Order: sequence, then structure tokens, then C-alpha cells
Amino acid sequence: MRRFVSIVCLLFVIAFLVSCSKKANDETISKDIQTKVAADPVTQDAQVVVEAQDSKVTLKGKTKTAAAKQEVVRIAKEEPGVSAVDDQTTVDEALAGLPPAPSATPAPAPAPAAVTPPPPPPPQPVVVPAGTVLTIRTSQEISSKTAQTGMTFGGSTATPITIDGKVAIPSGADVGGIINNAKKAGKFKGAAELSLALNSLTVKGHVYNIETEYFDKTTTGKGKRTAGVIVGGTGAGAAIGGLAGGGKGAAIGALVGAAAGTVGAGATGNSRDINLPAESALSFRLKQPLTLKPE
Repeated sequence: MRRFVSIVCLLFVIAFLVSCSKKANDETISKDIQTKVAADPVTQDAQVVVEAQDSKVTLKGKTKTAAAKQEVVRIAKEEPGVSAVDDQTTVDEALAGLPPAPSATPAPAPAPAAVTPPPPPPPQPVVVPAGTVLTIRTSQEISSKTAQTGMTFGGSTATPITIDGKVAIPSGADVGGIINNAKKAGKFKGAAELSLALNSLTVKGHVYNIETEYFDKTTTGKGKRTAGVIVGGTGAGAAIGGLAGGGKGAAIGALVGAAAGTVGAGATGNSRDINLPAESALSFRLKQPLTLKPE
């Protein structure tokens, strides 16, 4: 009888120890799963309660996404000592808060700055070479009888001057000149003298100082036909040549006209003065190059 009682007591003690061991093991399982769920970045926001009994785990609570729910179940199933998992969790999207803002569309890259072409080179000045002949028409009558040294006269170019195929000096450009010497013929003897030169030219509003060779003419004494014919007047050609003493420098150019009026210089023997009517055509040769401003 005593032996039977001893055996029963021993079995009771063994059962009690086994029961205590299982209880301790379930607590460990529950605590480990709870810790792992809290540490996992996918499940750390889940509100899950883990219960373990006889190595069977029951999961209760809420997760914010279905992915988090699956991750909690995986953690529980992989826990050592777990024989079964009962997942009773639900997905509560409210735990997720506001949805993440959509990624901002990157701003388009700025258009490359337009490459400004280099400016064209500035226009070069135009040089009218020395020796160029300027043919003009006088704007007033010039006579050795009335002119005085130092007086000025005016006119305009009768023909254009072209450089490299482009008009450098247009026709109609204003010119100015000076009477370098004027001497009327004597009543009974003594030759008439007249010397002219250009000293200014206006092109496109710019006034240029110029230097030309002289128109220089002289008649001989009374009674000799030594002067050529001067033909003048508006629209008429003019030519002077063969005056005694010859002309040094620029001669008076010849322009053909439709009508002619004749003013003599010693033509009848009664007048030996040199007379240049208005609109007379004269040609002067540049002594120095003339540089014109570019347009």
C-alpha cells in the first residue's frame, strides 16, 4: 500500500513539473514573437496581441496593410517551438494614416540658352584714292573780272564715284571751293588769271575736308584769240580748254548738253576775262586720299 502511494505521488510531481515547463515555454514563445513583430519595419506599426498555449499561437489585433498581416504570421510560424498559428488579425487601413504623397514629377530641364551668333564685323571705312577726278557743276557764275582771291564758291558732284562696285560719292553731293587767285584783264594790256580748288565735300551728312589740284587759267594780251569757248547754262555742257598759259592741275571737264550758251574769253578780241557761267562742269583731281565714314 505504501508503495502504491509513493508511485502516485511521484506521478503527480512529474505532471506538475511538465505543466510548469510548458507554461514557461509558452510565455517565452509569446514574448519572442511580440518582440520580433515590434522590431520588424513592416510590422512595427501593427497592434497585435500574441497568445501561446501548448505551443499553439493565436494572433489578435490589427495591421495597417495586408503585407504587414502576412509578415506577422510568418514571424509567428518561424518561432522555434510553435506547432500551429491561428491568425485572427485584421487589416485596418486607418492605421496607415494619409497615403504617401505621389512623387513629384521632376521639372523639365531648362532649355539650353540660345547661342547668340557673334555680331557681324563693323563696316570698314571707304577710301577714295588720291588721283580720283571729281567732276562738279558750279552753283554760281565765276569770273576773273569780279572774283577776288579768298572768295568761296559752291557746287555739286555731276557724276558719282564708285569704289569696288559701290557708290562712294553720289551725284549731287555738295562741294565747296575757294578762289586761290583772281585777276581781271587790263583795259589795254595784261592777262586775266583765275585759279580755283575744292576744299570740302559733303557725303550723307558728313562734311569732309579735301585737297585738290588747282584749276589754273590765264589769258594773253588784248587782241589775241587765245581762249577756248565756255559753254554754260542750266542743262548745258561746258568745256574750257586751250587758254594761253595752259592749265596745271585739273582741267575743266567736258559734259555734253542739249543746249549751249556761249560766253567768250577773248573770242572777239574785246574781252579777255575768264568767265565760268553757273552750271559749268569742272573736274578736279584729289591730291590726298579721302576716307569716308562707313554707313
